[in-house]
Amino acid sequence: MTYSEKYVGFWLAYTLPTIMFLLCPIVLWLGKSRYTTSPPKGSVVADTVRVFRLAAKGHWSLNFAKFSRSIDWDRARPSNVVRENQGERPSWCHWDDQFVDETRRALKACQVFLFYPLYWLSYNQLNNNLISQAATMQTNGVPNDIIQNLDPLALIIFIPICDHFVYPALRRAGYNFSPLKRIFTGFLMAALSMVWAAVVQYYIYQRSPCGYYANDPSCAPAPLNVWIQSGSYILIAFSEIFASISGLEYAFQMAPKRMRSMVMAIFLFMSAVSSAIGEAFNPLAADPHLIWNYASAAIISGVAGIAFWICFRKLDAEQDQMNEIGKGKREEDEM
Repeated sequence: MTYSEKYVGFWLAYTLPTIMFLLCPIVLWLGKSRYTTSPPKGSVVADTVRVFRLAAKGHWSLNFAKFSRSIDWDRARPSNVVRENQGERPSWCHWDDQFVDETRRALKACQVFLFYPLYWLSYNQLNNNLISQAATMQTNGVPNDIIQNLDPLALIIFIPICDHFVYPALRRAGYNFSPLKRIFTGFLMAALSMVWAAVVQYYIYQRSPCGYYANDPSCAPAPLNVWIQSGSYILIAFSEIFASISGLEYAFQMAPKRMRSMVMAIFLFMSAVSSAIGEAFNPLAADPHLIWNYASAAIISGVAGIAFWICFRKLDAEQDQMNEIGKGKREEDEM
């Protein structure tokens, strides 16, 4: 599509993906007998909110650390609910003790996701500013938005390498490279990617005929090969492997079976939050401030990664115990 837009026009660039999308319903229809389907079930959101509200009652605080430590999950257990209701079980109390433990576990996972908007700030540079940056360098006939394909290519190459060689080698060496450690590493890799982009932007400003206004449409490209951007895309791909993919893995592992869709939705919602936060950085996304645009993203991602590990290093040690919650009879009943 990139070459279609450059050498033919936008009409072809939009027509080709439209045709592909129109084929998708046909593929789904033809393959429906091969898919595993399950009947719809009731939402657990209402009960989850009730459990959390009961556990947090009387402990609300603007100090998040103090608040999270003071939540009394035992108070939300049915036995205590019955006792507080003068020996009768309220009609809205549909859960059991296992569900309370599952809610606690799900919210533990969601706490981890609170840092992700700061990670996506760096990742989102791939879809806008880095493409514009490429246009200010010599592309030698290559469309400026083709360089971003290095990201998915790096993912295709390095995900199997990590899964089949790197992670097993670390396990054999006795090092537990857990999802939380990988997420921390991913934040740092994203920061390094933005450092690379900031350095490239610095040299663009130094070499451009227009100096710090290299994005002026009338300005000739800086005498730099566009492929020097490769480092940013490859580093951000590694950050995806460690942070994004491990985040999805963590969400799936930590979420009790019947809460997986809710926890996954919260994880993906963090990307939307990041886009909203990114609006505050729009003034930096133009000449002559682009160096600070990338530098700010690098600093935020790096600091967020360090803060992430400080906050959740204890949770990392408890992960094996947390993973046991929701197994056994509860999951057998849901199958």
